[in-house]
Amino acid sequence: FSCSKQVATSQLFRLWAEPRLNYFSSTGSSMMRQHSIALLRAALQHPCISHTCSVSVPGRFLSTQAGREEYHAKWQRIAWSLAAVTGVSLGAGCLSAGAESSNREAVFTKGDVSKHQTPEQRVWVTYKDGVYDITDFVEMHPGGSSFIMMAAGGAVDPFWQMYQQHLKDEVRTLLQPYRIGRLADYKGPEKKDPAEDPWKDEPSRHPALMPRSNNPCNAETPGSIVAANLITSNDIFYVRNHLPVPPEPEDPAKWQLSIGGEEARSVSLTLEDLKTKFKKTTISATVECAGNRRNEMKAVKPVRGLDWDTGAIGNANWGGVKLRDVLLHAGVDPDVCDSMDGPKHVHFLGADSDPLTGDVYAASIPIELAMASNKDVLLAYEMNGEPLSRDHGAPLRVVVPGVVGARSVKWVTQIITSREESDSHWQQHDYKSFSPSVDWDTVDWSSAPAIQEAPVTSAITEPSANTQVEQGTTTIPVRGYAWSGGGRDVVRVDVSADGGATWQETQLHKVPGQKPGRAWAWTLWEAEVTLPTPPANSKGPHQVCLICKATDASYNTQPDSVAGVWNLRGVVNNAWHRVGISVGH
Repeated sequence: FSCSKQVATSQLFRLWAEPRLNYFSSTGSSMMRQHSIALLRAALQHPCISHTCSVSVPGRFLSTQAGREEYHAKWQRIAWSLAAVTGVSLGAGCLSAGAESSNREAVFTKGDVSKHQTPEQRVWVTYKDGVYDITDFVEMHPGGSSFIMMAAGGAVDPFWQMYQQHLKDEVRTLLQPYRIGRLADYKGPEKKDPAEDPWKDEPSRHPALMPRSNNPCNAETPGSIVAANLITSNDIFYVRNHLPVPPEPEDPAKWQLSIGGEEARSVSLTLEDLKTKFKKTTISATVECAGNRRNEMKAVKPVRGLDWDTGAIGNANWGGVKLRDVLLHAGVDPDVCDSMDGPKHVHFLGADSDPLTGDVYAASIPIELAMASNKDVLLAYEMNGEPLSRDHGAPLRVVVPGVVGARSVKWVTQIITSREESDSHWQQHDYKSFSPSVDWDTVDWSSAPAIQEAPVTSAITEPSANTQVEQGTTTIPVRGYAWSGGGRDVVRVDVSADGGATWQETQLHKVPGQKPGRAWAWTLWEAEVTLPTPPANSKGPHQVCLICKATDASYNTQPDSVAGVWNLRGVVNNAWHRVGISVGH
């Protein structure tokens, strides 16, 4: 388009755009704002626009009326030029663009992209043949700004191959609004050297596990079998990995665990030392991923994370030594919890490391939890009477009963006492929950504590969703699991088949030997549930919603609404669990 055409269309476009701009700037969603910023910035690079619209696009719209008025004239000129020159139109509720790989798109070389590696220069990256200005997204990146900045001025492709949870349509859709042009010298994806593939030595997994991501491997136990037994089989216990599974020690006899830190002497222990110098303890304990049942939150509003259903949970008999005993052996004062100046946290560092940065998975727990004789925190080397498998932390892992799985660090190699909490990404910028009103634009990770004890929860595992029941059926067997963190026993599970108007108690099945305040294992439950009478004059199948809710020994009970506990990371969803079935098929 020429500048003359730009001028000729100005008045018409102004009449069309003004009310839409007013609406958009005051009510547009975060995604719409980011979408518009990227497209408008791309338009500003056109020479016709740069002469008439020498304004900067703010990182986000100003929230006050005065701020909107201040930018109103500038936004009008930008949007007018955008439509006249690039064919992109701004509407009341959306932005739409023509073919992004058309001849009108700006063309950049790899050299051009490499000049944009800081926020001051604008942060550019490439993905396949596209060039993207992601400056305004850097601070919103779920993995932290430091990780995404490693790709600044270059391609994100190798990083996405490393962290394959990015290879989803929703991630590509999120990236697309930041596109500013195409790469001139793109010749297709680079071929990887198999020797450099960090995933090439991953262990095999049972085919029954339901994968949620391949690299790293994350897979859950199918709902139909997750609660089939009080003890979950090792092979079908859910797998949660953040990084590549580390290789087995070349010489297991030389493997060592290092202990040290504040008010602790440096100690190294072999696996044989742990087995022979300390008393063995076995506990039955449930481990649950904090993101279990995340898919229900996604149904309310988008969240970022793996699409876990109800199977990111399992219960096992863990054998090992108490962390307390090992810390006492390292000289930690048994009264350390009463000291005002002593260490407050115990850090765990794993052997699983980021192939690009070398950072290892790490987490921490309060030292009161680590040193309490009745909290049973274990350094486990056995799972259900067998040595740990690689996927579950061999040769040694931490098991923190009653606490979300993120703190039960696998492949543990270092234990450190400290006055400060772990500064790892997974302690500071993940596994925290916020108000449903907090989004990725407004989240302040320092404002919420790291999740430790898990809230009371339950789930229906049989029947599965969309089960079809024959006409005339009056009762149906319903089964599931329930669990509460902090050692709080589950005292009741109620089931409803009429939307919560009436409830029926269930029969509970428990692991023997659980002590008051130390009920680390889940509870399985079952009931023969009476189905509601079909609606009058019903000629076809009718829908029934089964609901379960659990109550623990402290009389904590589950909230009724997923919307009420929704949070941007989709963690600790403990709302009533609902399963819809069809009766009268």
